[in-house]
Amino acid sequence: MGQRPATTLMIQGTASDVGKSVLVAGLCRLLHQDGYRVAPFKAQNMALNAAVTIDGGEIGRSQATQARAAGIEPTVDMNPILLKPEAGMRSQVIVRGKVWRTFPWRDYYTHRATLLDTIAASLDTLRAAHDIVIIEGAGSPAEINLRAGDIVNMRVAALADAPVLLVGDIDRGGVFAALLGTLELLEPDERARVRGLLINKFRGDVALLRPGLDMITARVGVPVLGVIPHLSRLGLPEEDSVALDRRPNAEAANGPTVLDIAVIRLPQISNFDDFDPLANEPGVRVRFVGEAAQLGTPDLLILPGTKSTIADLAALRERGLDRAIVALARGGTPTIGICGGFQILGETIADPFGVESDEAATVGLGLLPLRTIFAREKTTDRASGVVSANHGLFAGARGLPATGYEIHMGQTVGPLPATLRLNERQGVAVDEPDGAISADGLIVGTYMHGFFDSSPLRATILTNLARRKGVAPRDWGRATADDPFDRLAAHLREHLDMPRIYGLLGL
Repeated sequence: MGQRPATTLMIQGTASDVGKSVLVAGLCRLLHQDGYRVAPFKAQNMALNAAVTIDGGEIGRSQATQARAAGIEPTVDMNPILLKPEAGMRSQVIVRGKVWRTFPWRDYYTHRATLLDTIAASLDTLRAAHDIVIIEGAGSPAEINLRAGDIVNMRVAALADAPVLLVGDIDRGGVFAALLGTLELLEPDERARVRGLLINKFRGDVALLRPGLDMITARVGVPVLGVIPHLSRLGLPEEDSVALDRRPNAEAANGPTVLDIAVIRLPQISNFDDFDPLANEPGVRVRFVGEAAQLGTPDLLILPGTKSTIADLAALRERGLDRAIVALARGGTPTIGICGGFQILGETIADPFGVESDEAATVGLGLLPLRTIFAREKTTDRASGVVSANHGLFAGARGLPATGYEIHMGQTVGPLPATLRLNERQGVAVDEPDGAISADGLIVGTYMHGFFDSSPLRATILTNLARRKGVAPRDWGRATADDPFDRLAAHLREHLDMPRIYGLLGL
């Protein structure tokens, strides 16, 4: 007889950003610690923070993070549908890791139902290979205007025959009304699937909350299976740019500010978790800047990745940020462009196939003598190599390892020396240049996301910035942190009714 399909549990929320992704990651680690083969699943994700699987597929960053918590490699089956919003109310639709089509939002809603077979097949694949699959919903199941086209909440719960835990965020206020209102708007069969309530991000004495817990349980007939206190500085990657609204820009996270880094907040900013390793260093402040008046005189200026290079370049011009960036860079402020930001640094960007926009070509900032041409095929690769530059920002860095991933449309060419030399792409040996660096070494571009994760390279760049500023370098690149997943799992184990949750799993 074949193996019994994995048991399932689904985490849904009363709204977006109530903590579903983090709770799934914590449960994945907790169950992994208890000896189970566990995998995450989200049928459809909408996010510009993406990850690359070992076979070159593109999925949401959250599912890759959850897979890491579960101790396994992420696969495209964990997030079979990924929506990457673009300018002009459009979205690129990634199906099982590869670009399917780009739709105006209105048109996508008419096609969603055709993707249910893909979702079911991916869920079946995961259930065949694991003991438990923890499923994450999106937004709220009570968005009644979207119920007919639902392919991520209650329809998936029914597909997986999964009990549902409904999460509310007490930090935003009105948590009991949110839980009650969500349940009231569900159909009877959907409401029957909700087997427990979770209250997340609690601050205070739980004894003061007890009357409300008893009343909501009596009112809806569903038990509260956990009140989860707010957990600060967990250090997990954020799902999308809405999280930037909560980030303080005032001071460095660890002590007085030594270096000030300004990251341009492009409208379609993507993979901004590239800069978390910088923000976690002592004395380093990372600010996300959306207006020219906010720029000031940073020690380092970064143009991040973007899903819509041409549209975001136009937005820079509308805000006057283009002139401010050029003035700073030409005045000697070290400047790094990553992926779409690298393309923006160049002289021209051509889009002959209409990949991103109706514009056949546009002019970049002209800070590097480069030209970019968008191609029909998307590059999604894990890559590694070494630093080939050895001057300016990268003085003393030649030969240091750099590992990360690429997600981009198009290629960029020009006469400048490369920043990196790639020696491996998707597990295959290569010998390829990546990026470009100016003659003085102060304007740098690369397609590699994640290269700040390299502690020696990060420390070298920060030390060079400190020397330029005339301040003493700190002990950068040496900070170690506790495993965030173990910390999260211990937190959930303490504050969830795990015996009852195990009962829902049939374990």
